[in-house]
Amino acid sequence: MYKDPDSEEYGRCTLRIPRELLDKMAYIAAQNGRSLNRETQGLIARHVEEFEEEHGPIPPRP
Repeated sequence: MYKDPDSEEYGRCTLRIPRELLDKMAYIAAQNGRSLNRETQGLIARHVEEFEEEHGPIPPRP
């Protein structure tokens, strides 16, 4: 099922990342068969999960 990335379910975040790091991330994403966006989402999700395992759940936004 297609999810519209412009829907309320998705937020936008513009990052400034050094070109070399961005290029390496794009390379890793391609090796994993994912877009750079999907690869970055996965890394962020893993980081949040690890944080919550250590510190408990982050409360939902009101």
